[in-house]
Amino acid sequence: MKCTEIIKRLEILAPPKFAEEWDNIGLLAGRSNKEIKKVYLAVDATDEIVEDAIEMEADLLLTHHPLIFKPIRAVTEEHFISRRILRLLQADMCYYAMHTNFDVMGMADAAADEMMLRNRQVLEVTYEDEISKEGIGRYGRLPRVMTLAECAAYVKEVFDLPSVRVYGELEEKVEVAAVSPGSGSSVGSYALQAGVDVLISGDIDHHMGIDLVAQGISVIDAGHYGLEKLFVPYMKDYFVRNLPELQVECAPVKSPFEVL
Repeated sequence: MKCTEIIKRLEILAPPKFAEEWDNIGLLAGRSNKEIKKVYLAVDATDEIVEDAIEMEADLLLTHHPLIFKPIRAVTEEHFISRRILRLLQADMCYYAMHTNFDVMGMADAAADEMMLRNRQVLEVTYEDEISKEGIGRYGRLPRVMTLAECAAYVKEVFDLPSVRVYGELEEKVEVAAVSPGSGSSVGSYALQAGVDVLISGDIDHHMGIDLVAQGISVIDAGHYGLEKLFVPYMKDYFVRNLPELQVECAPVKSPFEVL
C-alpha cells in the first residue's frame, strides 16, 4: 500500500483541520509514493525509537509528537533532530506525525473512555460548526462519587501508572472530572469554567496546582507521557481493524524519566 493511501486513512481518522495553527503534523519526511508494508508506532521519535524502527525494517514511523517543531535551517549530522531525519531518509523510511488533530479527534475520547466518564462534554472547544463542537480534553461524571485519594488510585489503575501527583485534600469528595492528556497548562481556565471537581492531566506546575486548589478544583497530575501513551494501542487497534494487510509493531511502554 502506498504511503499516500495510508495518509488518506489517517486523515479520515484525525483530519488536519483539527490541528492547532502552531502545530506541525502530517508527512514530515520521506517519499509519499513509497510502498508501505510495516508500520512502527511510538509517542516520540527519539534516537532510540528511530533506531528501533530501522532495525525492524519499518517503512513508516508514526508518532504522536512531531519530530520537527521549530524551523530547521540545515539537515546535517551536527544537530540531534537533523541526525534523526538523516537516519530516517537513509533508511528510506516515511515519517508521519498525528498531534493536536489526534488530541481532538482520538485522544480526548479515548482517555474519557478509559475513565468511564458519563455525560461527557468537550473541555476546551477548538473547532465549532453548525453540527458539532470539537476540542481538547473531555469532562463528565465519574462512575461513582470518590474521595480524591480514591480517584488518584483509579487513575493509576486505569492508565497503568506507578505514581501520580495530587493537589488537594485527599478526603475531599469528587464526582465531576476533566481529563486532558498531555500538558494541562492551557486547560486550567476551562476546567474552572466547566465547574469540575478534579482535573486529570500532565505537566501541572507548582503555581497552577496550588492556584486551582485555591479556586476549588483538585488536580491529579498523571504525567504527559502517562496519559498520551494510549496513542500507541489506540493506533495499533485502528490499523488492525482498518488496514489489516499492514504489519504493525509498537514501541515498548517506557517512561522518559525515572523517579528515584
